[in-house]
Amino acid sequence: MNEQNSNAHKGANSRRTFVKKSALLSGAVIMPSMEFTSIFNTANNKKLKIALVGCGGRGTGAAIQALNADDNVELVAMADAFEDRLQSSLANITKEMGESKKVKVKKENQFVGFDAAQKAMDLGDVVILATPPGFRPQHFEYAVNNGKHVFMEKPVATDVPGVRKVLAAAKKAKENKLNVVVGLQRHYQDSYLAAIDQLKQDKIGKIVSGQVYWNSAGVWVRERQPSQSELEYQMRNWYYFNWLCGDHILEQHIHNIDVANWFIGEYPISAQGMGGREVRNGKDTGEIFDHHFVEYTYPSGAVIASQCRHQPDTMRRVSEFFQGTKGTVSTAGDRAELKDYSGNMIFEHRGKDDPNPYQVEHVKLFESIRNGGVIANAENGAKSTMSAIIGRMATYSGKVITWEEAMKSELKLVPDALTWDSPAPVQPNADGWYEIPTPGKSIVM
Repeated sequence: MNEQNSNAHKGANSRRTFVKKSALLSGAVIMPSMEFTSIFNTANNKKLKIALVGCGGRGTGAAIQALNADDNVELVAMADAFEDRLQSSLANITKEMGESKKVKVKKENQFVGFDAAQKAMDLGDVVILATPPGFRPQHFEYAVNNGKHVFMEKPVATDVPGVRKVLAAAKKAKENKLNVVVGLQRHYQDSYLAAIDQLKQDKIGKIVSGQVYWNSAGVWVRERQPSQSELEYQMRNWYYFNWLCGDHILEQHIHNIDVANWFIGEYPISAQGMGGREVRNGKDTGEIFDHHFVEYTYPSGAVIASQCRHQPDTMRRVSEFFQGTKGTVSTAGDRAELKDYSGNMIFEHRGKDDPNPYQVEHVKLFESIRNGGVIANAENGAKSTMSAIIGRMATYSGKVITWEEAMKSELKLVPDALTWDSPAPVQPNADGWYEIPTPGKSIVM
């Protein structure tokens, strides 16, 4: 969240500048074979209509980036659970876009409530899914079933049934040649693309171990208001409830876990770890932990140590470091380094002028739509989501969690249908406290 918000408007480069600087993507992305300079010299000049679902800070930023990614697009519909968030988002998007005339959201196309997402998606060619992640599986499934191209933020689910739903929809999207970009933006960042290119050239050998980090001071807390129902309070303060957020190991640290999966070329087969609440432990911080430490084991035998923390005045670090049989690779932001075990630099990338990967995601999406390509990020997004979920299961339970057994879980955190009359999926006790996961006791699947 913090990283996304701070990077949302990085740089003042135009869309064409981003196109010129962008590197070729690899991994889960399938691109048409074509020079970027000829991308827009095509017969496909259809005006593409964008629908935004989820009008918080990330949704607002993503909508602006989408509007800046292509010359012939317009925002035509918006949806959110809350009217005030929709109106604030619309005002910010309109202000940011200035005189572009790309913002054309009529009053009748501003949808509020639990059924708002479907109404907005029906009006778009491309949909942006940026609600709290608990709603992502049902929104993604609807978008794919209705033939929409998709940008969706990570993570893509908060429970295993949701992961399975996204995997099924991902398969259908690929079969139907729909483009799906997931907001794991390191796959679109020059420094990480440069590092993966070096790894493919076997510069440090096989990765056998590594450490990945998201240690920070934490995020916002939204105070309970007297007029709020329990359901509204949880949705306003969504970061602290697992049915909506999945804990910060999933919502934020997924980025670093995803890099480990990407660089190793595998997904973990098991996880074990520990965590708890030491600093962030009030009634207003729901049920999630403020620190997690997980040891992931991969099919190849590689072992990755994963740590994330939300504790003020402690070491802050958001990065990755891996050890191969011939050397090491470290990545953080716009920096990538490979060294041998004598300390000699094999490769170095310093990308202070690199394009903003949050913008590049959208440029690539619209390029691919225009040219009949298929970007298929959803399967990797679901599997990296699952990787973080088994980490959460491990810290909450204190047990070794295998991928195979976890994928069979039927524990649903998110109800199939909600209205404002529904009870909140999590309820506080008489004193206002929420049940906190307890290793050795909590049921996690």
